[in-house]
Amino acid sequence: MFCDFVEKLNKVKHEKKEYIEWYKDDILLILFSDIPKIENKIINKKVMTKEEIKKAKKRPLFCENEVEVVLVDYLKVKNYKFIIKAGYDYDGATIHKLFWRLIGSKEDIRFKVASLLHDVLCENHNYIDNDRYFADKVFERCLFVSDTCAFVRWIMFHSVDNYQKLKGKWK
Repeated sequence: MFCDFVEKLNKVKHEKKEYIEWYKDDILLILFSDIPKIENKIINKKVMTKEEIKKAKKRPLFCENEVEVVLVDYLKVKNYKFIIKAGYDYDGATIHKLFWRLIGSKEDIRFKVASLLHDVLCENHNYIDNDRYFADKVFERCLFVSDTCAFVRWIMFHSVDNYQKLKGKWK
């Protein structure tokens, strides 16, 4: 099943290198050098310290492989390229437990790639010239690719956008 999915993805050349076209429209292009292989951390109380367990619970996901990402903002005519290093860990989609039935849990398979990319961009504003709204748009488009319904995408996009506005991030 996974092999069928990979075969259906378009391969494109960008700056003389081959990438996987994850998403493309008139506004945005998302390319990956490889499909991010996202895994959940395994907690083992016998071998892990309390601090390691606490850290694993806080950031339960990690990207197993190194992935080069290219984002093209067609509106601003800008290209951004960066690498997500193998072993990068993150918390998944930040969704309060109260809303899991409505939206999905933070580790929902539909949100893994979107939250990976968004977390990398939130931690590294310089990757996209400190463009907070562009990071949120990338997040929303990755949710679209993962077949997240329009209502949930709308809630998640506006939640991250408004959260960052309220917290004063990306000034």
